[in-house]
Amino acid sequence: MDDKQKALVKATVPVLKTNGTDLTKHFYKRMFHHNPELKNLFNMSHQASGKQQNALAGAVLAYAEHIDNPVVLINALKSIGNKHVSLNIAPEQYDIVGLHLISSIKEVLGDAATDELLEAWTQAYNELAHSMISIETEMYQSTLQKEGGWKGWRTFIIADIVEESSEIKSFYLKPKDAQPIAGYLPGQYISVKTFIPELGHEQPRQYSLSSAFNSDYYRISVKIEKSEQAPDGAVSNLLHSKHIGDQIEVSAPSGIFHLNPASEDPLVLISGGVGATPLLSMLETNKNNLQKNTIVWLHSCRDEKVHAFKDHVEQLNKNNQWLTTHIFYENTGKEDARSIRKGRINLHEIKEEILIDKAKYYICGPEAFIKVQYNSLMQLGIAKEDILYEEFGPQLLHLN
Repeated sequence: MDDKQKALVKATVPVLKTNGTDLTKHFYKRMFHHNPELKNLFNMSHQASGKQQNALAGAVLAYAEHIDNPVVLINALKSIGNKHVSLNIAPEQYDIVGLHLISSIKEVLGDAATDELLEAWTQAYNELAHSMISIETEMYQSTLQKEGGWKGWRTFIIADIVEESSEIKSFYLKPKDAQPIAGYLPGQYISVKTFIPELGHEQPRQYSLSSAFNSDYYRISVKIEKSEQAPDGAVSNLLHSKHIGDQIEVSAPSGIFHLNPASEDPLVLISGGVGATPLLSMLETNKNNLQKNTIVWLHSCRDEKVHAFKDHVEQLNKNNQWLTTHIFYENTGKEDARSIRKGRINLHEIKEEILIDKAKYYICGPEAFIKVQYNSLMQLGIAKEDILYEEFGPQLLHLN
């Protein structure tokens, strides 16, 4: 892009701040009308709730604001790239998105969308698409080079189902072809894909791997969604109705939210509800490592009935000096023998336990939960680079 084109893109920032969601709503409506096959790739519950439109509006705005130096967005681009790879996004699909995005800019802005502005945004999008395709090609190649790695979708069998709480079940997935499966870093996820009869098409979802790597299977732990607003929870709820022996399509592990198993840094793992799943993978991996990093485990949920993996974590805590746990229930009559705390996590109240030299802080849970814990850590003097978080669903948080 030349300087004039960059200036034209930056000039749209005020419009994107006030009307960005109108643009992205129009974009998705247009794209799904002309290319309905893409509904198989997009989470339609996030379309229904508006989360995906908001996330895209934020991403377009960020790109416009940093058009002079888009390299500052590299971590965000890598996160998006990992998600795309897990969905087996192909280069030609960027052409479809680009067509509908530029057409939407023209249709939404009307007379303000001059030929020069449309050309500038076309060039901006093409450069972004080229960068994303390059990032994703490298990721695909890296996965294929792993033992047991593959590209695209692979059929797995549900080998076992374990009820972890009143809301969460674990699914043990083994490859139908009985060939090796790819390893992963603790904290990463896989995508699963299944046909949703109510929607009339397939739907993919990402689920964190909830155990240390085992060469025989992948384990995901899924919360049933009790909202009646279809298609919210469509895949999770369908999984809860599956049986041992059923088949499901799975992509290779992906994701940038993970720890380095070779690192000796202490870990503070902070989770809310089903957000414990990627952190449990970290915890179990640490148990298997020689260096046995110091870990402080903080988990918050409504009550004992919904508390998944409580006995497992409690046993780890009992048998390992490197682990300290703090459990919080919103609904409990009193603190019990297992030191269950009443209420929600308040990091300020236990700062002596979590302010550890050279520690890394990992947060996973609902959006509001992440915001509270992140802001508390910042107030306690923790550096941004030492705080990592995983937000399930569209990336709406930009705290770092």
